[in-house]
Amino acid sequence: MSELRKDPITERWVIIATERAKRPHAFSEIKETEEDIESCPFCEGHEEMTPPEIIAYRKPGTKPDSPGWWVRVVPNLNPVLKIEEKLEKWGEGLYDLMSGVGANEVIVEFPDHYKNLANAGGEEISEILWMYRDRILDLKKDPRFKYALIFKNQGRKAGGRITHPHSQIIATPVVPLRVREELDGSRDYFEYKDRCPYCDIIREETRGKKDRVVVESDKFLAYAPFASRFPYEIHILPKRHDPCYCSIDREEVLDLAFVVKEVFSKLYRLLGRPPFNFVLHTCPFNVKKREYALMHEYYHWHIEIMPRLTQVAGFEWGSGFYINPVPPEFAAKLLRELDQKEEEKDE
Repeated sequence: MSELRKDPITERWVIIATERAKRPHAFSEIKETEEDIESCPFCEGHEEMTPPEIIAYRKPGTKPDSPGWWVRVVPNLNPVLKIEEKLEKWGEGLYDLMSGVGANEVIVEFPDHYKNLANAGGEEISEILWMYRDRILDLKKDPRFKYALIFKNQGRKAGGRITHPHSQIIATPVVPLRVREELDGSRDYFEYKDRCPYCDIIREETRGKKDRVVVESDKFLAYAPFASRFPYEIHILPKRHDPCYCSIDREEVLDLAFVVKEVFSKLYRLLGRPPFNFVLHTCPFNVKKREYALMHEYYHWHIEIMPRLTQVAGFEWGSGFYINPVPPEFAAKLLRELDQKEEEKDE
């Protein structure tokens, strides 16, 4: 029997269509094609195929826009927002407009075309996560920007065009609606219960049977959300109460890298190489104090990983509901059991 579940923060309703429940093989028809490596602009040795780099972690003695890097950031060749624009606002009747000011950068995660978050080492992944921090810290210095969104579109079904693993960061002069919904919902929850909703989620998910836990470390929790929008959707929360990703330290980033690697290793083993979207939500910056007063009391930065195994269609667009054919408890159970099954094979 299907269930309607409500997200405790955004109050978004999701339909968990249990009678449509699908096992992983039901999604196996999703296949991704590789482009020719010779034409890949993100492979090491092809630096001339991208705009000049903004920053790179590279070997001492190597020059910008040359081989020798392990994480590299370049401007998007076709940016959706431009940093050169002047911030202007105006109205046309009842309509509000703003100039297309912002920043759009590409974070090339590995020199190797075939490396990914499932097969890379923990230290390699930690360098990508540290670059996220560095770029947000740099972009928040610009008073025109109020938010920086880290996201990753892997696979054509998820909106990715280049298969070489990479992320993007877009800085915007406004706080995105999705983030506003989380902030407003978190504030409402806090004002009613005098507790952070994310801290409550951590407490709820880590007690009892832990049905929705996928990976847990000393500092982070990866779990299938109670009101998951997509099959095998996973969120990662810091156990330390913190609204700002930029406050992460080296010890935490290594722990986070371990969790990210474990999550993607499980997803890849269970689902093949699924298309997915990855987003990092952190707190806004350069906003008026009264706009998000006491934000540090009720918000957690977090990561959302959404395999794109189903289509969002008319009902979803028309109603705002999502239909998920895989209950999160079932998804988490399959992902947790992967290690146990492999250990049994080895014995």
